[in-house]
Amino acid sequence: MPSTEERPRLGGESGEVVVVGGSAAGLYTAATVASGGRKVRVLESRPDFEPASRSLIVTDQFRTQLGTAASESIVNEIRRFELFTDGRSAQVVLARPDLIIERSRLIPALARSAQRAGAKLSFATRFLGLAPNGRGLRVEVDSAGQREELHADSVVGADGASSRVARSAGWPPVETVPLVQAIVRLPKDHPPDTTRVWFVPDDTPYFYWLIPESSERGALGIIGEEGRDTKKCLSRFLEKRQMEPLEWQGARIPVYRGWVPVRRRIGNGEVYLVGDAAAQVKVSTVGGIVTGLRGALGVGQSILRGGRNKELTALRRELATHWLIRRALHHFQQKDYSQLVDLLNVSTRESLGAINRDESTRLLWNVVCRQPRLVLLGLRGLLMGRSLKD
Repeated sequence: MPSTEERPRLGGESGEVVVVGGSAAGLYTAATVASGGRKVRVLESRPDFEPASRSLIVTDQFRTQLGTAASESIVNEIRRFELFTDGRSAQVVLARPDLIIERSRLIPALARSAQRAGAKLSFATRFLGLAPNGRGLRVEVDSAGQREELHADSVVGADGASSRVARSAGWPPVETVPLVQAIVRLPKDHPPDTTRVWFVPDDTPYFYWLIPESSERGALGIIGEEGRDTKKCLSRFLEKRQMEPLEWQGARIPVYRGWVPVRRRIGNGEVYLVGDAAAQVKVSTVGGIVTGLRGALGVGQSILRGGRNKELTALRRELATHWLIRRALHHFQQKDYSQLVDLLNVSTRESLGAINRDESTRLLWNVVCRQPRLVLLGLRGLLMGRSLKD
């Protein structure tokens, strides 16, 4: 592949990169590439960066990744997890606090960072399609009702799980699951630095959670498999705990089933995918902010330097480990979760608290070494999943 300096000039737009979608991963890609001296344009279909509110929980690796931009979006810190299943419970104290962030604060902060790096933001600009031309890629857009053509060496699809860029470039669709959560008043017995997780496999193969945004409010949510049934389950859960939803939040979250190649050559141009468009999500917890930013950094480095890079290789290993964990847990029954909680001895809980879930291979190895019987439980989960498929 030719180096950055050897790529053809496009109508005076030297080495321009077009990023489609003002997502966290898209804006981080734009900032990375613009900081490297390339001309970058971000296309956002909305008229401004005022994304819908959504409370998210991330590890402290997020703060390391973003620095100042991270601080602007953090609304709370979590220092312990409480796990519940069938009358049993276990508590995990975190050595480094998890962070509760507000998406509606994060996106504008990342947009400002991208602009400071030199990226240009184009609002009310909807991506329509792309095709090769003699020197790179022709990008068709609708800009405030007017059809236009842009030209670029590289196009980055950062436009979510139903990415139009991915479809235009020939990637297969990404499977998604519904995430639904309700903002509620935090119960009086709920410490504002504690996240609670409930495993109820009759309702969902994933889990329920309650993450405090502050001492007054929290987000009670669920990941399911069918959107309508998922909201019904959450409504029943709320009623059982006598909580009233103050507002509802929801999204479709990609499910990682294996590595999605992030680059395709089309004619003389290159198309990349980042974040949800490439299913860069920890499928064990269906969290994608930290991994999406890692994917964005890797793609940004690939555009600047050409070829593969260590960040994407490491991300692929990380996502594969989470996929293994999800496969082991996905067909657990209530008795299996009860056994799992019973096996979380002091030593195992110390590992869970000391090593965050964005270091999954190290975490898994330490937990298994401290409680070998978890291996048998995990193998049983994998075999249950295989027998159901057969």
